[in-house]
Amino acid sequence: QAQLVESGGGSVQPGGSLRLSCAASGFSFSSYAINWYRQAPGKERESVASITSTGGSTNYADSVKGRFTISRDNAKNTAFLQMNSLKPEDTAVYYCNALWIFGRSYWGQGTQVTVSS
Repeated sequence: QAQLVESGGGSVQPGGSLRLSCAASGFSFSSYAINWYRQAPGKERESVASITSTGGSTNYADSVKGRFTISRDNAKNTAFLQMNSLKPEDTAVYYCNALWIFGRSYWGQGTQVTVSS
């Protein structure tokens, strides 16, 4: 059974850092692109960062460029989102998504990130 499990969320002060992990099981992780999304209260889910199946290409939302870094370790079936210089507006539930080129998609349950002084 395919599963994505996020971890690493928590509460941090502005300017702080967190590293989110997304552990995959039950499917061929290395064949899937990975996307990180977030959803703040009262707002639509938005794409934050993405990485291709091989890790050779990444993309970021303008709001996080230069602060967030997406990466993956296909040998460990895990993806990461390193978040630095966090701002209160980064507060949201962060979701990991695995997307296959033929459309199959899996979602994690989400992890809460709260940035507050």
